[in-house]
Amino acid sequence: MFPGIDTVTDADVLDALSHDEAEWARVGKAIAAVRPRTTEDVASVVKICAERRIPVVARGAGTGLSGGANAVDGGVVLDMSKMNKILEIDTDNMVAVVQPGVVNDDLKAAVKERGLWYPPDPASAPWSTIGGNVATNAGGLCCLKYGVTRDYVLGLEAVVGGPAGAYGTVVNLGRRTTKGVAGYDLTGLFVGSEGTLGVVTEVTLRLRPARRTEPRTVVGAFSDVVAAGEAVAECTRRGLLPAALELLDRATLRAVEDWKHLGVTADAEALLLAQVDSDDAEAASIATAFTDSGAIWAEQSTDPFEAEALFAARRLAYPAMERLGPVLTEDICVPRSKVPAMLAEINGIAQRHDLQIATIAHAGDGNLHPLIITPAGDDELRVAAQAAFEEILSAAIAAGGTVTGEHGVGLLKRGGMNRELSPSVLAMQQAVKECLDPFNIFNPGKVVGNPSE
Repeated sequence: MFPGIDTVTDADVLDALSHDEAEWARVGKAIAAVRPRTTEDVASVVKICAERRIPVVARGAGTGLSGGANAVDGGVVLDMSKMNKILEIDTDNMVAVVQPGVVNDDLKAAVKERGLWYPPDPASAPWSTIGGNVATNAGGLCCLKYGVTRDYVLGLEAVVGGPAGAYGTVVNLGRRTTKGVAGYDLTGLFVGSEGTLGVVTEVTLRLRPARRTEPRTVVGAFSDVVAAGEAVAECTRRGLLPAALELLDRATLRAVEDWKHLGVTADAEALLLAQVDSDDAEAASIATAFTDSGAIWAEQSTDPFEAEALFAARRLAYPAMERLGPVLTEDICVPRSKVPAMLAEINGIAQRHDLQIATIAHAGDGNLHPLIITPAGDDELRVAAQAAFEEILSAAIAAGGTVTGEHGVGLLKRGGMNRELSPSVLAMQQAVKECLDPFNIFNPGKVVGNPSE
């Protein structure tokens, strides 16, 4: 069907390529997976699929947590992992041009050699790809101070659809310049669209100069996660802006330590980790804010290995918890002043449903990741977990927040998104989808549409 392009039909390999890491999200049965190496390959696949009305689901490393890369019945999985070249690093203009299969950490390492830095750093950075980061507008630990993926995407090359017969067209969106307002921001529209508007084949990224000082870490220990949330709100009130401000509860730390033996222990129910890359005064001010908010203790780490172990524990939190059983992962974001109340609400939901809900968070920007853990094969608790999942989404909306801060809508959050957005806004989104993809072949059933489909 796709001459000259690597095509996979082996059932076991196809199954592995047909889903991301989202628990209990529906996975369709694809007819094949293809591994393009060039933009021309992608355009050829899209054109052939459009002619036959075959759905196309693009995927990167499959690290997503919302079902956004899950296959659909009768569709083709477009595995972008072979399009993994860094095409250009322009040091004069601090720009990189990459294919979508480039791994986030590989890009960081490559630009670091040129004295540059690519800040977006999701916890999955050692494995996730730039294409997947673009698809979900990924954030990460440093986004509190330095922004999310959208803030670094200057331009895109994409294979798109449009009017009948136009499928397979290659377009270039955006620019390489720092400024540019010629027409609508179609680049921004594609970032976070989860592959529902076309297939991204090249990304032009803004870079920053490498940080000149080693970040310092401030650690605060708290009696419970709500008290830690109060410290986050206090840092905001005092105008403190660390590069990262992360929360881990005791259950998460214990799971990571049991697995990886990093030497990280906690004598409290929650830890806040602040990373400061400005000056010693700000680090001291954050430690004071922690103490004034009731921290059991707050210290500045003078040992870079200890500091790295703490942040490694934060990055390993999800896979560590996953070893304990199926994990349904939330991704809500609320105003920073509402973080304490939202953490208290999550505790209440856990108690009402008799569930274990561990909590990690990019607490500094209000992006909370409650991890709902259930024993494998326990259908009763699975139903309770799914009910708690929806209650947490509704609570975030009620707090003036959103159902997804960085993981995307995919399949799991469509119901929540439909509750969050007004009918008029939902209709606008549907109209954009229908205009750019009238045959509805690009990742159909994700993000827009009826959540009961």
